[in-house]
Amino acid sequence: MVTALSILMVSSEASPYAKSGGLADVLGALPAALAALGHKVAVVIPRYQGARTAPARRVIDVLPVSLGGGIYEVGVWELQSAGVMYYFVDHPGLYDRNGLYGDQYGDFGDNHIRYGVLAKAALEIARLLFPTDIFHGHDWQAGLLPVYLKAAAAVNPVYLGSRTVMTIHNLGYLGIFPRNKMHEVSLPDSLYRPDLVEFYGSVSMLKAGLVFCDAITTVSRKYAEEIQTPEYGFRLEGLLRARSGQLTGILNGADYSRWNPAADKLLCAGYTPEDLSGKRECKAALLKEMGLPEQAIDKPLLGIVSRFASQKGFDLIAEAAWKIFAEEDVYLVALGNGESRYEDLFRRLHHAFPNKVAIWLGYNDQLAHSIEAGADMFLMPSLYEPCGLNQIYSLRYGTVPIVRATGGLDDTINGETGFKFYDYNGYALLETIRAALRAFADREAWEKMMVKGMREDFSWAPSALQYSELYRKLHPAG
Repeated sequence: MVTALSILMVSSEASPYAKSGGLADVLGALPAALAALGHKVAVVIPRYQGARTAPARRVIDVLPVSLGGGIYEVGVWELQSAGVMYYFVDHPGLYDRNGLYGDQYGDFGDNHIRYGVLAKAALEIARLLFPTDIFHGHDWQAGLLPVYLKAAAAVNPVYLGSRTVMTIHNLGYLGIFPRNKMHEVSLPDSLYRPDLVEFYGSVSMLKAGLVFCDAITTVSRKYAEEIQTPEYGFRLEGLLRARSGQLTGILNGADYSRWNPAADKLLCAGYTPEDLSGKRECKAALLKEMGLPEQAIDKPLLGIVSRFASQKGFDLIAEAAWKIFAEEDVYLVALGNGESRYEDLFRRLHHAFPNKVAIWLGYNDQLAHSIEAGADMFLMPSLYEPCGLNQIYSLRYGTVPIVRATGGLDDTINGETGFKFYDYNGYALLETIRAALRAFADREAWEKMMVKGMREDFSWAPSALQYSELYRKLHPAG
């Protein structure tokens, strides 16, 4: 029996209203899974330019938010979906921009203010519209929420019973701003200490949240261990070790309503573990769409859907790819964009191996689904990967993952469902791909591996239960 609590999530993204990556997918699925358990759940996000078409209604015309000695007048819009209330904080000067966090010139210089206002507005929404038991902040953009809540609870009894959870989706983003801007987000100088918000001469919004919250979660069991080490801790490993008793790894789930080859409307054919014939049709369609030769239908096809960033292991691909395509009868379809050096890498590979390597620079949701369905193997050689979702989607689509054993990749892939390597170097990746190519030659064994992966269950329900139990332990009503 789940004790029903009132949970207010604060995030910079939530699919489908604002998305730059996996954070949005989590906020698009976890709240509904918690609501299905009986909790009352709401999500607070900015009303960005891209969210202005959402079918929301304005419930507060002017809500004054005090920050840095000034007043920001925001509006609040609401929309209910899948049992979850979404509140959009509206301030055109802060959020109506071309980009969520920055533009072609870099990060917005007032991001600390933009997300300070979001956190303060969330507290006001809790006071006026959504009495809250658990405030759940996500990543650095919500890092000031626990700090503001502590201050608010000291003067307003409405917040006294509330507890805070901070989830680290990617520790690589710390929300750093200069010390001399602390007053702009109402942080007193007394908090500028190494054990509080100070971070090597600056201020980290994420560190502030991790210091002041009641509990910390991250998005896989393995990543919770890794971030307590210098290799993955981004200079916060000491704090995280000190708070290890309040740190839990809860694996992200997959939204199988969107990622299911049996019912995926973006595919030319559906398929199931019992009937894989549709996957061959999807492979043929993908080869045709990407201009690869028809004869590749019976050869191994690698897929990549990713941000092109060093975190994702593209340095290893740069080391190994030339040898792979020169020596092996293997093909690749890659979708993504990001750092110019990696975009250039794929352009060079395509130029060198035009009949083996096809690329699409940018994002294309239909093509992402087509790659998951049409590829035989999915490549994720990440330097670090807090959770990862594409390897989970790949399992469901019978596309065997090739991953580095880090974070959620290590937690979700085993020797019966995929291939993984440990050492971060190009040789290890090359040898692991070669092992997969040898396995691919045994069609019966390969299909058994495909089917085993397709039957794995990484849905949100088990993860939502773990969050629910954490909330229950934190809150007196639980």
